[in-house]
Amino acid sequence: MTSRSKDRLDSTLRSIDGKSYGAYKQIAGGYDFGDHILNIDYVQGDPFASPSRLRAAFPPEIVRLPAELLDHEVRRLAAADLLNRRLHRELRSASRDRGSGKSGTIRILRPGQCILERTSLQIDETGRTVARFTAGLPAAGRRILGRQAVEMLLSDIPRALRSVLAPATGELEVLRRHALLAEDSAALRSQLDEHGLVAFVPHDAILPRRSGVDDRPLAASQAVTFEPPDGLTLTLEAPNRGPVTGMGIPRGITLIVGGGYHGKSTLLRAIESGIYDHIEGDGRELAVTVPGAVKIRAEDGRSVASVDISNFITDLPRGEDTAHFSTPNASGSTSQAAAIAEALEVGATCLLIDEDTSATNFMIRDARMQALVQDEDEPITPFIDRARQLYNELGVSTVIVVGGAGDYFDVADTVIGMRRYLPADLTAGAKEIASRFRTERTHEGGPWSPLRQRVADPASINAQKGRRPVSIKVQTSTRVLFGVEELELGALEQLVEEAQVRAIAQAMVHGAGRWLDGRRTVREALEGLMEEIRHEGLDAIDARQPGDYAQFRVHELAAALGRLRTLRVHPPAGTT
Repeated sequence: MTSRSKDRLDSTLRSIDGKSYGAYKQIAGGYDFGDHILNIDYVQGDPFASPSRLRAAFPPEIVRLPAELLDHEVRRLAAADLLNRRLHRELRSASRDRGSGKSGTIRILRPGQCILERTSLQIDETGRTVARFTAGLPAAGRRILGRQAVEMLLSDIPRALRSVLAPATGELEVLRRHALLAEDSAALRSQLDEHGLVAFVPHDAILPRRSGVDDRPLAASQAVTFEPPDGLTLTLEAPNRGPVTGMGIPRGITLIVGGGYHGKSTLLRAIESGIYDHIEGDGRELAVTVPGAVKIRAEDGRSVASVDISNFITDLPRGEDTAHFSTPNASGSTSQAAAIAEALEVGATCLLIDEDTSATNFMIRDARMQALVQDEDEPITPFIDRARQLYNELGVSTVIVVGGAGDYFDVADTVIGMRRYLPADLTAGAKEIASRFRTERTHEGGPWSPLRQRVADPASINAQKGRRPVSIKVQTSTRVLFGVEELELGALEQLVEEAQVRAIAQAMVHGAGRWLDGRRTVREALEGLMEEIRHEGLDAIDARQPGDYAQFRVHELAAALGRLRTLRVHPPAGTT
């Protein structure tokens, strides 16, 4: 479709000044601003509704990004990330009250501490750059403020866009440094397997965060910088900055121990976050973790849809089938068992567990409790008796924060002690203690049984609400209204941005009937969906192509699907 002149937009806005808000519909379409095309893709119905969606496309000759940033996918994604950050700042400065409701607000997705692919700003291989953002069209009540709209759409927004993107190389060295840092981080992550590691934390990292709701690093004057301990220190090679020394966490079973408030959970949270690259100044820039690491926790009250938890729980008093376990209200132990089974179902390679957020009876049953409660009366096989099987038979490692269950010394391969936020290799000491103070507990559980596969019924993945075939409303950073059902994702602690939650909900809608077709297993369907996204980008999940999605992993997608209370599943054809 041919774009109209920006003068046409100017004259239209002036002609509808003072008219009813619905007249704004006339401005939908594309406009040529000379150095970029501005598309008004969606016009809001009133000043209190969701703001209008806009898209600005800048050609390569205007953006002028150098080939060194365009020829490598990681660098290109990082360049888009930094430009998104700059544009967020500029558009926020241009945003101001211009009337009723949302009039005058200008917003683009705000990035967090991680470098992610986002639909808010995208750069293709040629250097063409597209920014997607929202704007509240000005009105007084329901009367159009056309002159204010002219100022916003033809002056303030183009000025902000050009200050960042025309060209985008105003601070080329900063852009280059941001891209090379992401490349180094990704390269270190890619080396973990060949070194037999599940995670790596570099020397001088700053792991503590400002608070539980502020993911920025603690001020350097307050934080203890990380020092790798003897015995676990190694050096990896980054392509740009060269050798990077730090602590490697080997495959197998690793315990993180220490006194309260000495940094155990802080280290685990850094490991959780290491699945993503981080921005400069985050403190965890080169702390990396294998992509298949999944945080597991208990989650009382969650819904479970026919999950095979029989390796952990059998012979329930009421006779429930734990090979196809379903409940609308899981207990701590059944929810944790289900979370592990769901993670394994889609290929998790490392489980991350914190004793503080786990069900005690799921994690350990000591000798005294074994003596008091007989095996035939205890349906739970505790995790301590499955951790070794998970690694030996499935190759799935575990990193556990342990503060009170010393019996785990018997199954650990590595023990990291945290004291005043500094790590020490306590493996030898833990093993000596384990041999000197023998536990009298007996191993529980039999052989590990392969998990039963599931097939999702696409009709049960329904986001319809009233006459709207798809209604997705992100209420908080962890809660989605999916049709008429509330989907709570607070237990998925590796989600780092609200935009990921929104994208996951939309991906479930997109996948229902396409990949989740009632024939493919959950793993086959979700892997196919993720491959489609890898090939076509996040735009594949939504024909409207909004600017408020961010990349996510198959693990969080599977976990969200499993928490949908309407979900129905059945075994694959020909199985029971």
